Amino acid sequence: MDKTKGQKLKDQLFDNKKSGFEGLSGDKKALVMDFSSEYIEFLNRCRTERECTLFSEVLLKENGFVNIDEVDCLNPGDKVYFVNRKKAIYAAVIGDTMLEEGLNLVGAHIDSPRLDLKPNPLYESGGLALFKTHYYGGIKKYQWTAIPLMLRGVIVKSSGEVVNVRIGDDKNDPIFTITDLLPHLARKQEKKTLESGIAGEDLNVLVGSIPYDDKDASEKVKLNILDILNKKYGIIEKDFISAELELVPAFEARSLGFDLSMIAGYGHDDRSCAYATLRAIIDLKNPKRTSIALLADKEEIGSVGNTGMYSANFDVFIAKLLDKTGQNGYNVLEKTLCNSKMLSSDVTSAADPTYSDVDDCHNAAYLGNGISLCKYTGSGGKGGASDASAEFVAKIRNILDKNNLVYQMSDMGKVDEGGGGTIAYILANKGVDVLDCGVPVLSMHAPYEVISKFDLYNAYEVYKAFYQD
Repeated sequence: MDKTKGQKLKDQLFDNKKSGFEGLSGDKKALVMDFSSEYIEFLNRCRTERECTLFSEVLLKENGFVNIDEVDCLNPGDKVYFVNRKKAIYAAVIGDTMLEEGLNLVGAHIDSPRLDLKPNPLYESGGLALFKTHYYGGIKKYQWTAIPLMLRGVIVKSSGEVVNVRIGDDKNDPIFTITDLLPHLARKQEKKTLESGIAGEDLNVLVGSIPYDDKDASEKVKLNILDILNKKYGIIEKDFISAELELVPAFEARSLGFDLSMIAGYGHDDRSCAYATLRAIIDLKNPKRTSIALLADKEEIGSVGNTGMYSANFDVFIAKLLDKTGQNGYNVLEKTLCNSKMLSSDVTSAADPTYSDVDDCHNAAYLGNGISLCKYTGSGGKGGASDASAEFVAKIRNILDKNNLVYQMSDMGKVDEGGGGTIAYILANKGVDVLDCGVPVLSMHAPYEVISKFDLYNAYEVYKAFYQD
């Protein structure tokens, strides 16, 4: 049946959103699935920012990138990287144009909400050994009880010796958990709000119950745990003071749904965008403008610290690029940044039909509909937002349209429901044109998040097209 005049006009004028899987060729679907399988492997291997940085450095080296401190000069086509304190990494492909004319930046973060051990974590109570924790980032605390947890990180002894800790990966490894009240005794707890039902100080991790075999010793269970750790890692209790140990969900990332269209896993925020960014810079060939991938730390707690985006270390990296291309000079760094453009590659909230009351359905991001562009983040009256200009949004649209790439524009929830932020405003404050551009996520900040495989691969294609422009 032929379309009516009105139907044809609607096709021409409306922004008709649909699933990216709809009409997808068999070959393209195979690319989506293969890319997703590689990402699942990455997500299962890299549960902390240190592990993400090490993985990225190895992959960059395998693909011809060289540590910038090992080269004296740079020319178009050269590929370099810089590691910031083993918890953040920047990678660049040198383009044909002068750096002062601007850079193409894509910036993600590789930290995720988690539980950190306190400096003096181990204690005994009621015949059990437990770890005290301090949660990191915005979490719903009740979601972290009664689930399997693994322990990852480093212990640095006063001698400088580094002990790597990775417990819970192997099937023969133990896992850990935070206990919760049984429903029969939870009448008082159930009357509390979700926010107050579990206190931060009550996120204590169960780690042992066997007492040390000495009838005269005190705190025998704690002593037995320390004895085990001493024999395995050569550490004493005081070594916890100089440790970075993180408890993260022990769930494996897996394909989700009968149709295998989604991925469930810990850390999609923001490792989905970080992985897509990393792969895009690796696959980039002969860019016009120098292109950079930023994988930063500390975004979940405000991008502070010397490995966060507020750190001067990124500026130092750009200064090194300017020096080694012979382009440095008075105010060149500032001019370079002011002429640069960036995609802030951070996830956004996907519309959840179970909780539809928090979204403006006309301006929500939908799972499987492609990467989400977000003109501003912040909260309420755009508080804390960088708010990209219409001209820059149009430029990004042009890049995506001419490459036939799927995308959607969204807000993160209704105006007065809350909000969120990314590293966008930090770079915008340096003069960079920035637009948020990331993968929609269900159950964001939960121990088990959900994304669409199509959106993940689409993000890779979008970032690569932006680099190439």
